[in-house]
Amino acid sequence: MSKPKIAASSYLNSAPLCYSFVKGQQRDSCRFFSDRAPSRCADMLRAGEVSAALIPVIEYQRIADLLIAPNVAVASKKSVRSVVLASRVPIEEATSIALDTCSRTSTVLIKIILSRFYNRAPRYTPSAPDISQMLESNDAALIIGDPAIKIDRSALYVYDMADEWRKHTGLPFVFAFWAVRADARLKPDQVDFEAAKREGIEHLNEIAAEYAANLGEPEDSLLDYLTNNINLELDRENLEGLSLYYRLALECGLIGEIKDIRFWR
Repeated sequence: MSKPKIAASSYLNSAPLCYSFVKGQQRDSCRFFSDRAPSRCADMLRAGEVSAALIPVIEYQRIADLLIAPNVAVASKKSVRSVVLASRVPIEEATSIALDTCSRTSTVLIKIILSRFYNRAPRYTPSAPDISQMLESNDAALIIGDPAIKIDRSALYVYDMADEWRKHTGLPFVFAFWAVRADARLKPDQVDFEAAKREGIEHLNEIAAEYAANLGEPEDSLLDYLTNNINLELDRENLEGLSLYYRLALECGLIGEIKDIRFWR
């Protein structure tokens, strides 16, 4: 039997969920594909190139016949640090915003936040995640993942999107989760996403050290990020925040329907 194919972003926020498949106990259980952009992982799942992928949560509402792996997510209970709006002006004054093309969930989130909570309707332009280029012709830039961690916050207004969501809703925010194609016939005894999460959590120090070398960021800062900013659960509170996000996305015309949450068993 051929090994199942799965895909995930290479960003630090996803690394604890992927460690097992790259270096750990499940490295021989599947063919693992790593891509910097969460958006491309969703496209691979949509095209049937992989059986499962760590996808932006908004894509669950856009891709047919997906199941969600239970109890595992990339979420934040408070500030997330790696999904930010970096702006040359205060958020309520921004009239043009560049949107990171690696993102899907957060591009919808910023539109919800500005429309519902700030009563703003700026011009949005897709852009590669280069903060200097993004701000050349825009007031602000939405940027996610490792590039967001590296932003120089001293000369810009920087708004943490999970913090903004929490401030206005009182709920945590879920950015990504493992989704499985219903037609893939992938079984939990082939790939265990919960066990992978547990193994990744046991190796946070190793992960932080590796990414510190790659990103040029302090190891203790990245360990704090993984420990205190990133939440890896899909618990009741996180599901409540996810449900509200889907409802507001529908009300803002950013998705056409809301599919019920269906878990992979």
